[in-house]
Amino acid sequence: MKITILASLVLATAISYTPQSLAFDDSMSLRICEYVSINDKKRLRKYLKSNNMKIRSIFDNIQCNGANLLEFAATSNALDVGEYLIGKLPVKTVTENLAVVKANSAHLAKVANERIK
Repeated sequence: MKITILASLVLATAISYTPQSLAFDDSMSLRICEYVSINDKKRLRKYLKSNNMKIRSIFDNIQCNGANLLEFAATSNALDVGEYLIGKLPVKTVTENLAVVKANSAHLAKVANERIK
């Protein structure tokens, strides 16, 4: 009797447990876009770290005003965050976004060119 009760408790616990995946909701995207728009690198880094996220893993999933994070940083004149993004993103991604960055921010274009070399 004790074994069946214990087995049912273990089974119920195993069934009710669902691991948390990195589910991106609108509030997370909105907060990240806010930090980029106000050029607050410190709060962006703290938010990413507290939610166990990395720029490389979220970059393709977030759009701010129809642009990716790097394009949005360039158009928002967020130089500190833009430099941070360029440093954390793969060279291939920076190269793909170089034309848009050059069109919107000379400073970030210079940083991106240095990263690519």
